[in-house]
Amino acid sequence: MRIDVPEGQHPIEYVWGDLVPGIGMAAANFSLSVYAHTTLGLREFEAARLRIAQINGCVFCLDWRTDRDGEKVEEGFADAVTEWRTTGAFDDRTRLAAEYAERYALDHHNLDEEFWARMTGHYSQVEIVELSMSIGSWLAFGRLNHVLGLDSVCVLPGG
Repeated sequence: MRIDVPEGQHPIEYVWGDLVPGIGMAAANFSLSVYAHTTLGLREFEAARLRIAQINGCVFCLDWRTDRDGEKVEEGFADAVTEWRTTGAFDDRTRLAAEYAERYALDHHNLDEEFWARMTGHYSQVEIVELSMSIGSWLAFGRLNHVLGLDSVCVLPGG
């Protein structure tokens, strides 16, 4: 970890809350809102989230699975996300979510008319904005946690 966390303090709570309370709490609320207020289906949500986790290399994010009322994506879903171009496990919306996440993170200057025609053929404008904000949150905060080394010291409950 690259930030000195006082003994006995939880690294995420300390860095996000104690070090920068004005910014950190706003960021935490935004991050939590992406999960609490999404209207996106679980599979497309997780395809985009996991693709960003793979790109960021965030250990915690790679291990996390979104739970919606006891429902999670199936075992092996993360492998399918890695192979989003060719997997038979995805419908068009899920595949587009993974593609959008990857292009948003790595090639946002080349989101061309052909891509947007495919996106608007499967997603409403509201869903595109929601997915964009979610991807932005995961990209920023997963990367922050990885760069500062927080992802390797925070574990899932029971982990």
